[in-house]
Amino acid sequence: MTDFASDFGLDPHTALGPHMILGTFILFCRVGACLMLMPGFSSPQIPTHVRLFLALAVTLALAPLLLAHIPLQALSEEPLTALRFIGAELLVGATIGMLGRLFLLALETMATAGAMAIGLSNPFGVVGEESEILPPFVTLITLSATALIFVMDLHWEVFRGIADSYVAIPVKENFDVNFSLLQFSKLLTSTFQIALRISAPFIIYTVIIQTTVSVINRLTPYISIYFISTPFVIFGGLFLTYMVVKSFLDQFMVGFLSWLSAG
Repeated sequence: MTDFASDFGLDPHTALGPHMILGTFILFCRVGACLMLMPGFSSPQIPTHVRLFLALAVTLALAPLLLAHIPLQALSEEPLTALRFIGAELLVGATIGMLGRLFLLALETMATAGAMAIGLSNPFGVVGEESEILPPFVTLITLSATALIFVMDLHWEVFRGIADSYVAIPVKENFDVNFSLLQFSKLLTSTFQIALRISAPFIIYTVIIQTTVSVINRLTPYISIYFISTPFVIFGGLFLTYMVVKSFLDQFMVGFLSWLSAG
């Protein structure tokens, strides 16, 4: 903080000037955009003004550590130069937040496939992590994963990752589109691999069950086997969920924590 203030000839003890305010706002652009998309913090169940105040509080808490990473060019009195830095930081923050959100989107996609596999793809669900209505089974899985982020104190890892991002991705005037697309492609592959491993038991279950029901239906064409088997399919799917839910939530959290630690 002393170095930052001395660069502009300010008293370190009363260094609240226009340059510091602009530097803090540039920090807020990345932090706020990231938290508005990061799983857990971006839930529609949290009011928008609460998320905004949280992003502001995190920015002010990290500002003494991160203001030194703001280049002097970003604090120029020229509006166009400042706007370019602000726009670039908004895109960087949105990219980081969207990378974290890929984990939840992959889990939601595979949970939807699992709900269809066990016969619980009822469209009359509730609004969970996303703004659209999802089947109750999918909402249960996504809300459980979101709750575990806070139970396991991974939100502190999110804050640490945001602080470390200023070293990995310095504040620049231009947004590196190629780097962002490369990160998206790498993480999209790994997240859906994790989600596919999570949903594998449900895929195997539906293949076995549907094959069995089809064979029985061919043997007894005059009996509506499909409607008779539905309660048993649902019961078997719920029992399978009870057996594997801890394992696949563990896999999801390990993957998310690995990304936070290495990202």
